[in-house]
Amino acid sequence: MPELRVGERQWSVAAGSNLLDALNHNGVAVPYSCRAGSCHACLVQCVNGLPADSRPDALSAEQRQQGWRLACQCQVVEDLHVHTFDPLQDGRPAQVTAVDWLSDSVLRLRLTPERPLRYSAGQHLVLWAGNVARPYSLASLPQDDRFLEFHLDCRLPGEFSDAARRLNIGDPIRLGELRGGALHYDPSWHDRPLWLLASGTGLGPLFGVLREALRHDHQGAIRVIHLAHDASQHYLAKPLQAMAASRPNLDIELWTSAELPAALAQLRLVSRQTLALLCGAPESVDAFARRLYLAGLPRNQLLADVFLARG
Repeated sequence: MPELRVGERQWSVAAGSNLLDALNHNGVAVPYSCRAGSCHACLVQCVNGLPADSRPDALSAEQRQQGWRLACQCQVVEDLHVHTFDPLQDGRPAQVTAVDWLSDSVLRLRLTPERPLRYSAGQHLVLWAGNVARPYSLASLPQDDRFLEFHLDCRLPGEFSDAARRLNIGDPIRLGELRGGALHYDPSWHDRPLWLLASGTGLGPLFGVLREALRHDHQGAIRVIHLAHDASQHYLAKPLQAMAASRPNLDIELWTSAELPAALAQLRLVSRQTLALLCGAPESVDAFARRLYLAGLPRNQLLADVFLARG
């Protein structure tokens, strides 16, 4: 049986064991969210030995050369010595500059990194509050160089959302790896219809993409659809409607869960050139995508990021 070592600890694991499970089940707390190789919360560094990796494309060549691997995508096949991500040593320092509620369940968190961070609309970061980490999409734009903004869904209790509720202005926080994800705005889309469909706080990164499109003076029709449990959860309704008031090509639609079946049934494409960006819970993204495909949207014109519930 292969030996797994972390720091001064060493134990035997069954060959082929998932590396993330082998670590967490033996008291080495490695955070995770998606278990699909997307969020990068479970990043570990292999000091000696290498695991079998089912997603070698998920990291850059430089990261892989340095031994970094996504534990959720790896199997232990030989003796392995790993270094788990240490936010104090490996993370970027940042400070909380604002914590406020956008609705009774959506917490807006603004952070100022010690050094400026280069990013694009739609990207996401792993945030560390003490030893608890979760990936969150950025709702801010690089032009908002005073802060990084995140919208946290706090409807349900969870380790990170509970920790976030206790944050105060001036508190330190650590930033993990910046990730691209699927969502972005391409200036070459300038004249094409652009649909942004979100559920819950999936609206956060799409709010950034929308503002990036408007910054580039997007000329095609823009349709924003936000699905929420009920009307009180349309937490960006006012700023979206204010933007639409001055942009004749921008249309805002606020749907509730009860309205979803009928609203989806009425969804029609106005152009085969439409581009659709989707973000939110898996069941909502799946429902949006199925309807868009049935309406004739080519699959290569749909980009999606899925938020998994793990607070």
